[in-house]
Amino acid sequence: MAMDANEIERLIREGIPDAEVEITDLRGDGDHYAAMVVSASFEGLPRVRQHQMVYEALKGNMGDALHALALQTSVPKS
Repeated sequence: MAMDANEIERLIREGIPDAEVEITDLRGDGDHYAAMVVSASFEGLPRVRQHQMVYEALKGNMGDALHALALQTSVPKS
């Protein structure tokens, strides 16, 4: 079952409350998304850990309800 972009955004914001989230449906099929997640909580963390935080926020939906997620993370620009 496909996952709605609004649900992806909601889960990420729930798991990373200060996150700015932008979700793009890459194919229009509800299975392939791109996400840009900006959060101050990523400050000082390696990119791998930042991505892990996003995947943790998705509560196990990666690979199941959510087939593919092209993920970009960053800290807010000051």
